[in-house]
Amino acid sequence: MSSAKEREAKIQALRQVREQEEEARKRLSQIKYKLVILSGKGGVGKSFVTANLAAALAAKGFQVGVLDADVHGPSIPKMFGLHGQAIYAGPGGLLPLVGVGGVRVVSADLMLPDEETALIWRGPMKTGFIREVLSMVAWGPLDFLLVDLPPGTGDEPLTIAQLIKDLSGAIVVTTPNDLTRIVVKKAITFCKQLKVPLLGVVNNMSHFTCPVCGTKHYIFGQGGATRLAEETGVRVLAEIPIDPRIGESVDNGVPFVLAYPDTETAKSLMSLADKVLEALKAEAKPSQEGSSNSQ
Repeated sequence: MSSAKEREAKIQALRQVREQEEEARKRLSQIKYKLVILSGKGGVGKSFVTANLAAALAAKGFQVGVLDADVHGPSIPKMFGLHGQAIYAGPGGLLPLVGVGGVRVVSADLMLPDEETALIWRGPMKTGFIREVLSMVAWGPLDFLLVDLPPGTGDEPLTIAQLIKDLSGAIVVTTPNDLTRIVVKKAITFCKQLKVPLLGVVNNMSHFTCPVCGTKHYIFGQGGATRLAEETGVRVLAEIPIDPRIGESVDNGVPFVLAYPDTETAKSLMSLADKVLEALKAEAKPSQEGSSNSQ
């Protein structure tokens, strides 16, 4: 009797998973471009790049959402001035919060009782959480959804890549030094194996320009991103300089590209948005030509 009950429970669980996956695809079908931002290594400024790319795209007139898929170390809400706030359910599902610049944000951090609560989860719980969130969030029509992934190539990146089968592309964030280059290569391999289109590499913390004399200082080394691009056949989308005010903008909850628009760093981030748009057009062109040739 117990084995029959166990079999029934497994069937019900599988049915629920399929229903959630189907619902997630229906909701995501309203979004034109779905991008993942990842890196094989932590500490490269991936969330900073995600938040500022989202803000830059929104400033260009696009409707943008960000899913913070780093369930253990979420930081996107803080970068959009939403830290300490909570997501609520409406008639159509979970309602994203709207942050600075009009960017819609969903994060596990916005579902916790307080900032000290830790999610002590193994892989299956993280997978289930991401699947459930994607099946419940009422994003509405969007031009872009940016998914900020945690470091590595484990549960969260794999879950996103398998659930969002029509990902428009991946942006890989690195820094100039050789150690990061070696580890970040794994993220590029991950994308190639899962057939996620690689839009390019972002070289964050590329250099610091002295505000007095204008000399460039390569604090974390030089050339690592270029070598990474050459070794993997992926182009460099942007070189993002270091600016001492980045920490201040994060603490204030305003994306740097909006807080200091006239700086070299902000201009490089706006340029990144343009390069992403160009890369997406280039990705779409072959498929469009293929469909026209087959007619």
